[in-house]
Amino acid sequence: MFKRILIANRGEIAVRVIRACQELDIETVAIYSEADANALHVQLADISVNVGPADATESYLNKTAILKAARETHADAIHPGYGFLSEDADFAEQVTEAGITWIGPMPETIRLVGDKDIARATIAPSGIPMAKGSDPLTSNEEAIKAAAEVGYPVILKPVAGGGGKGMCVAHNEEDLRNILTVLVDITKIKYYFEHYIERSRHIEVQIVADNYGEVMHLGERECSLQRRNQKLLEESPSIALTQNMRKRVGQLAVVAAKSVHYSNIGTVEFLLDLANNEFYFMEINPRIQVEHGITEAVTGIDLVRTQIRIAAGDALDFLPERTSRSPAMPSSAASTPRIRKTTSCRPRARFPSCMSRAVHVSVSTAA
Repeated sequence: MFKRILIANRGEIAVRVIRACQELDIETVAIYSEADANALHVQLADISVNVGPADATESYLNKTAILKAARETHADAIHPGYGFLSEDADFAEQVTEAGITWIGPMPETIRLVGDKDIARATIAPSGIPMAKGSDPLTSNEEAIKAAAEVGYPVILKPVAGGGGKGMCVAHNEEDLRNILTVLVDITKIKYYFEHYIERSRHIEVQIVADNYGEVMHLGERECSLQRRNQKLLEESPSIALTQNMRKRVGQLAVVAAKSVHYSNIGTVEFLLDLANNEFYFMEINPRIQVEHGITEAVTGIDLVRTQIRIAAGDALDFLPERTSRSPAMPSSAASTPRIRKTTSCRPRARFPSCMSRAVHVSVSTAA
């Protein structure tokens, strides 16, 4: 087991990782910007290191400063949390090359799943259902042609990134031309199409994988209640799934994870088409999710401690879920809302079509 872990993050997730480390008798190193000198995660950690000014690009995204802090404090491992550098394959590689353990998937796996088109191409041979899609687009003319081939309605998605950002739905060619004229420049950001499933539910599956090829799932979370493609409520289990559907989506998630040689904690996301009750693969998130707490509440498994133990070389045999009960039969329920305050860019506009600023607080409940 590790002696000391540096947490390359701040706020709630940093505090969460510190708690898990304390329970495992592991010392912790907090990094902080000048603005966070008195933050809770700094106060709770055994060691704290200033990595730069308030601007996150010069502190929490400062790879050189974070690696230097890890070396100087003799950290055995780095936990990236979520956001910031958690999905940065280059940083994960730099960490491992420095002889420090990265608590997360292997860098090559992060690269595979980081671009949606590469992830789809890699997982397709496994036979997992996917909505019909296009290759990355290079021009408006190519986009018009590709949309016709995929079939309207289509959803235009950035190849990289997540969180529902930058996605646009076109119901016909006129819609698409307006999007390409006003909203999207595909010569600057790489986009691709998927056929848009109009009546669907957003189902994501928590996966756990060790370093020896063993993968299991811990049930699903549903996050269909959204605004502008941003999640408002997560719940587990999904009330939309029968036991057979729950078993199937879990099996699909395990197959997807094995297709990319996944290790550690992750989430496989699907769309459930209500027209035929089929699950269509969307993406894999190679990190712990903000909403991991509801899976912990339902399963009784500490996912952050699990991350650390897997990274330290433990096989999945330590998980009680393997011997106690099937994750396909949840015995409790939990939910987490995201409370958002939205500031409109137009006066008197309650739900403007332009961009807005939003902050959220997640609160988990269990039953």
